[in-house]
Amino acid sequence: MASTFEEVGFHEGADLSLGLATIGLLFSVILGIVLLNYGAKTGKTAILQSPGEISLDKSERAGIVGFDARESAGKITTRPESIEPFSLHFAYVGVAIGVGYIILQALQLIEELTWGRMTGVYLLEHVPLFPLAMIGGIILELFLDRFDKYKTLDRNLVMRIQGLSLDILIASAIATLSLDVIGSNLEPFIILSIVGIVWNVAAFLLLAPRMIPSYWFERGIGDFGQSMGMTASGLLLMKIADPHSKSPALESFGISS
Repeated sequence: MASTFEEVGFHEGADLSLGLATIGLLFSVILGIVLLNYGAKTGKTAILQSPGEISLDKSERAGIVGFDARESAGKITTRPESIEPFSLHFAYVGVAIGVGYIILQALQLIEELTWGRMTGVYLLEHVPLFPLAMIGGIILELFLDRFDKYKTLDRNLVMRIQGLSLDILIASAIATLSLDVIGSNLEPFIILSIVGIVWNVAAFLLLAPRMIPSYWFERGIGDFGQSMGMTASGLLLMKIADPHSKSPALESFGISS
């Protein structure tokens, strides 16, 4: 969204957003653990019976997958001497982005020739490529499902590319974060941070029990982590709340995501 902020003349928006995202990610874990202890202690959790059950083994705390639990990162769908499978999947990602770009350009052209010319208001030029690239990915997947008889697309390899891209994006964003911008806008930054945190905590404690009929804590803690930080935060908190997936929380979270 950085380019969109720049186009509307709000250059500080990108740095403020990154700063808020960092705060959200940090507090999603801190407050998530606090809420898990509170839920286990007060009997609001259906799985955890006491705060003592809230634990991760040594390898999980270190972020390491146990040797016996390790899975394959993906399947080789093409012969490397013909085309490297990882390169092919990068190309698929590029095609999805390209299709999204074409859709975005087409929509902007339609706006230019229709209501934009009449009203002088252009909205689609501020729409980022990201959501259209996701639509491009759906179109590509539908095309491959129908015409790729060799099934060369492997979901796990795409997930590895996704994880790599996200890591690079987060590291690059934090590395380029301007502390001067946050310092000069400290008051609204603090207000937005506090309001965002309070809203998420209040929504979890007050709305989740009323809106989720069963296993509200296990299901709601995942939504809380995702809303505060990112999907990985929600999955982490759900794993702690329901380590053996006895509730339908993980399945519901996957469907909603």
